[in-house]
Amino acid sequence: MLWTEKYRPQKLDDVLGNKKAIEEIEKWVESWEHGEPKKCILLIGPPGTGKTTLAHLIAVFFSDHIELNASDKRSFDIITNTIGEASASTSLFGKGKKLIILDEVDGLHGNEDRGGIRAINNIIKKGHHPMIMMANDPYSKRITSLKSKCQVITLRKVHTNSIVALLKRICVKEGIQFEEHVLRTLGKRSNGDLRSAINDLQVIAQGKNSITSKDLEIISEKDNINNIFDSVRTVLKSKNPKRIKNALRLESEPGFILEQITENIPREYEKPEEIEKAYDMVAEADMYLGRAFHTRHYGYWKYTYDLMGVGVALAKDETYKKFSRYASSTFYSKLSRNRGKRDLRDRVATKMGEKMHTSRKVAIEQFPYFEIMFEPEDLARDLADFFELDDAEVKQFRKRKIKKRKTKKVSKSKTKVNRTNSSPTKVSRKTKLSSKVTKKVDKNDFPEDSKSGNEKGNNKDHSSKSSSKDNGGSGKSEMKNKGDSGKSESKDNGKQVSLFSFK
Repeated sequence: MLWTEKYRPQKLDDVLGNKKAIEEIEKWVESWEHGEPKKCILLIGPPGTGKTTLAHLIAVFFSDHIELNASDKRSFDIITNTIGEASASTSLFGKGKKLIILDEVDGLHGNEDRGGIRAINNIIKKGHHPMIMMANDPYSKRITSLKSKCQVITLRKVHTNSIVALLKRICVKEGIQFEEHVLRTLGKRSNGDLRSAINDLQVIAQGKNSITSKDLEIISEKDNINNIFDSVRTVLKSKNPKRIKNALRLESEPGFILEQITENIPREYEKPEEIEKAYDMVAEADMYLGRAFHTRHYGYWKYTYDLMGVGVALAKDETYKKFSRYASSTFYSKLSRNRGKRDLRDRVATKMGEKMHTSRKVAIEQFPYFEIMFEPEDLARDLADFFELDDAEVKQFRKRKIKKRKTKKVSKSKTKVNRTNSSPTKVSRKTKLSSKVTKKVDKNDFPEDSKSGNEKGNNKDHSSKSSSKDNGGSGKSEMKNKGDSGKSESKDNGKQVSLFSFK
């Protein structure tokens, strides 16, 4: 049995170090027990500081727990089907809450873990069960979206004295005689990793009654992985090339390390000549870094590390013994703030490139000239219509909105004329109705004198009505009346059966 499992802490008070972090975790557990939901916990710390142990100790306070380790596949579908369904359902073993444990969330990468972070974000929004996540790298880009939604608790490395004290207790329980300097050497080599120190002790002491300094030859020294700020401090404080190269052994991309060094050079160096030399080294390091990405020949990285490490360190005349407060690079925060502007620029360039039959890069180069062309209102309106730009996209070239075109209002005199022109049509309809009535009357049913008298009377009545309604209007109604009367006369000459019989 491994000694790391045999001597694992059984309660929160047995955990070495990080007392403030443990107090925060106890308050978090108490709030859940009293029915007050809290944010998810994100434990961040180097390996061997007790992140997984703390998660298992917290699980004792809940009715059930579900865990996904780094060895499991953690894609979007797997996390949604396992953790997602568990976070939305109640436990079968009691009425309490279930604890969800996700280990090494900063290690989600590759095709097997595609969409894992997106699934975790969805679970945090929709789930109503407590959840604990663990991560090793606090600067990992994969957990940036999780930090704002979680209660971040940072675990520090365990102190060497605490590690040595625990190793002594283990040796006493196992009945092993030891030399104190051997245990202290194991504690220093572990670099704050308690699990590593216990494993090393088991390797040299298992099956023996005593351990000596000769037994240390069995174990090789551990390759230490430094913190980014410790590495930056070593570069800016030291002038020892070997020490600087060892300090740059980080699990971070060289571009990120370069940005951190670039940000903190003026915080440490005071002389202008030293700052100038240091930034010259940074410029050359960035040049080789760009070559590595463009040519896919990553052998250029060794020149990048030498220039941004040893080159920047040797730019100073003497080491400064002052205290300097280092800060994280503002480059990535500026990129995130300017993302909306860059998206707007690319969207406008794409539309203009389609109209001008050019690439987006060429269209962006023409932006200064378009800013001048967008100053006049009329020309700006025409350009916006041609390139199909909305108000938000026009702000790329001018601050003020483009005024809309004024619509011409129709004058009242024109409307009156139109109304008078439309009146004859109404009169003509009435004359047609009167003419139809006259068609139905047969001339054979009346004497000739009465016929002629009635026809004349009807013509007079129609002419008087049309003249009273037209008020001196157009002659179109008169032409229609003549045509209608002519038709009625031609039909009256023929023989028709009258609808009204007076005989």
